[in-house]
Amino acid sequence: MNQLPAETRSRILSCLVEGVSIRATARLCGVAINTVVKLQVEAGEACAEFQDRMFRNLKCRRLECDEIWSFCYAKSKNVPEEKRGKFGYGDVWTWTAIDAETKLIPCWHVGRRDAGAAYEFMHDLASRLSHRVQLTTDAHKPYIQAVEDAFGSEIDYAQLIKIYGEEARPEARYSPPVCTGTRVGVITGKPDPSKISTSYAERQNLNIRMGMRRFTRLTNAFSKKIENHAHALALYFMFYNFCRIHSTLRVTPAMEAGLTDHVWEMADVVRMMDSVLIQKAA
Repeated sequence: MNQLPAETRSRILSCLVEGVSIRATARLCGVAINTVVKLQVEAGEACAEFQDRMFRNLKCRRLECDEIWSFCYAKSKNVPEEKRGKFGYGDVWTWTAIDAETKLIPCWHVGRRDAGAAYEFMHDLASRLSHRVQLTTDAHKPYIQAVEDAFGSEIDYAQLIKIYGEEARPEARYSPPVCTGTRVGVITGKPDPSKISTSYAERQNLNIRMGMRRFTRLTNAFSKKIENHAHALALYFMFYNFCRIHSTLRVTPAMEAGLTDHVWEMADVVRMMDSVLIQKAA
C-alpha cells in the first residue's frame, strides 16, 4: 500500500491542528485534497483510540465542563426536508471537560445539546476518574440529572449561573451579550466556593475555534460529514494534550498530569498512528 513519507504526514497534520483548512493544507503540502481527508480520518481514529486507552484512573481534582456549538452539512435552517432531524445535519455540539490544574482534556463528546448527550458525556467522564472531584458547569439543565446519574453523591458539584444584560445588537450578533453578574448554585456536596469557575472551559472553546478551521464562522470550511468532524476533534485534542506546551504550565497538559515524560512532536503522533494501524492489521 502506498503511503506518504512520515515527514509529509507530520507536515499535513501540523497544518490541520493550527487552523489551516483542508484545501489550503493540500496546496501548502503539495498533495491531493482526498489525501489530506484520508490522513485526517486515519489520524482521528488512532488519536481517539489512544486517548481513550490512556485517560484512565486520572487523578484530577477540579474539573470544568462546557459545550461549544458548530454545525455540519448546513445550518439547521438550510437542511433539506428529508434530512431534518437526523444527527449530523445542522447543529452539532461538542461537550468538553478540562482539568483546571493540569489543563488536560480528559474526554469530550460530539452530539446534540440534550439530556441524552449529557448522560453519555458525564458517564464517560466519571469512568476516567480515580477519586472524588469538584465539578463546575454552566446552568444548562441536563447537567443536573446527568451528573447525579454518573456520580451519585460522590462529587462536589456546583453550577455557575451567569446573568446577562441586553442581547447584542443585530450588527454585533456574533458578540456575546454583556455578563452583568453571576450566582452560584451548589447542587451536590461541598464545593470550595473559591474554585467554582468555568473560565478554563470557556477559554478552551476559543482554543478550539482557533485550532480547527471547521469551527470558524462565516466561511465554507464547516464540516460536511459528522464522522470527519469527530476525527478532526480527536486529532486536535491529541495535539493539545500531548504536543502543545501550555504557556502557564511550561509543559504539555499530559506531562503535567503524569501521562508522559516529554513533549510529543507531530512525528511521534505519526509513529503512534502507524503502531495502531499495525495492531489492527495483526
